[in-house]
Amino acid sequence: MSPTKTQAHAPLRSLDQRMDALKRANDVRVRRAKLKKDLKEGKVRIEQILGNPPEYVSTAKVIDILMAVPKFGRVKAARFLNTCRISQSKTVGGLSDRQRAELIGLFNSR
Repeated sequence: MSPTKTQAHAPLRSLDQRMDALKRANDVRVRRAKLKKDLKEGKVRIEQILGNPPEYVSTAKVIDILMAVPKFGRVKAARFLNTCRISQSKTVGGLSDRQRAELIGLFNSR
């Protein structure tokens, strides 16, 4: 007789909880899209975002935010991250103080 496998299930959520989570996720997406647009247009500086990130940016990948900066593509953003010894999968909220300061310094020196 083979042992039965038990699967871990996520706790059931009510419709209200799911709708609230969906609403929060949509809000974060809209706010990030506006931030990226503002970065492209030069209304917001990347140094401000990295230095004091808003809560909705904390779970965004650093490389995605860097690519919203004018004249930055995937290669240049990756080069900046490699220079600062930051993984491409790192989130803005997960940056250490050293990484944050080094990345801001790199932007200020260019």
